[in-house]
Amino acid sequence: MQTFVRIVEAGSLSAAAALLGTTQPTVSRRLQMLERSLGLRLLQRSTHRMKLTEDGERCFARAKDLMTSWEAFEADLRGTGDEPEGTLRVHVPHAFGQEMMIGPLADFLERYPRMKVHWFLQDREPDFIAQGIDCAIHVGELQDPANVAISLTEVPRIVVASPDLLRGRPIPMHPSELTAFPWLALTMFYRTDITLTHPHTQESVPITFDPRMRTDNLFALRSAALRGLGVAVSSAWLVAEDISQGRLIQLVPQWCATALPMYLIYPYAKYYPTRLQRFIEAMRTVVPAVIDAEQRKIR
Repeated sequence: MQTFVRIVEAGSLSAAAALLGTTQPTVSRRLQMLERSLGLRLLQRSTHRMKLTEDGERCFARAKDLMTSWEAFEADLRGTGDEPEGTLRVHVPHAFGQEMMIGPLADFLERYPRMKVHWFLQDREPDFIAQGIDCAIHVGELQDPANVAISLTEVPRIVVASPDLLRGRPIPMHPSELTAFPWLALTMFYRTDITLTHPHTQESVPITFDPRMRTDNLFALRSAALRGLGVAVSSAWLVAEDISQGRLIQLVPQWCATALPMYLIYPYAKYYPTRLQRFIEAMRTVVPAVIDAEQRKIR
């Protein structure tokens, strides 16, 4: 069963063999033994791809629970329940996971030397069972209410543009004046319109535009804004350094888009391994501090 879980998580028999320190024929034989024992076909395999059957998906979920329970049992016997060990599979948004979180991740791994982390970059909410993911840091509204969701912080969003884009144009003083500029869109959060709000007066102004460029990647949005392709609404932490260095200018600074919620999410289970518990504890402390530190650069 452990081999079956590793096959699904690794994506192939050869990759699972490498993780388990054995050979591909051994992994294949174990899979066949499990399928014969259960009387079920768990995986559909071809030359180029591997896919879980419906029975395989149910088996994978139950097998993960059994493995987690066994690890807890071993930890109790060995008295190592407070010291996390093993591998944690984490999904993190691209921009956040490439830049902001590498330092805190390194601190976490230094604090717990018996831990390993698979760090996957993905902006969308994962399929925990199909992808074998332990937890995810997610920005934006949640899609699956069945998952456990811990609120970490909110991500402020501001309007920015490059000095080149503004050259020869009057600086906009009100959100309604932004429609005169070319726009960039971040398709996961806004496409052809966005509403800016004044936090003190609560006045809201909707803005409609036909974007010059659309992207689903926050880094690409920032790069396009730096090149002067258009006005962008970006997570404030990502462009804070650019604003402080004069590479970007915050427009209508008294106005902002609705902040995006940030969560740590994971599937519900009767027991959570120590490695996940410690990671949750670390993220609840680190993430708000990281976001706030970047915000201070433009306050």
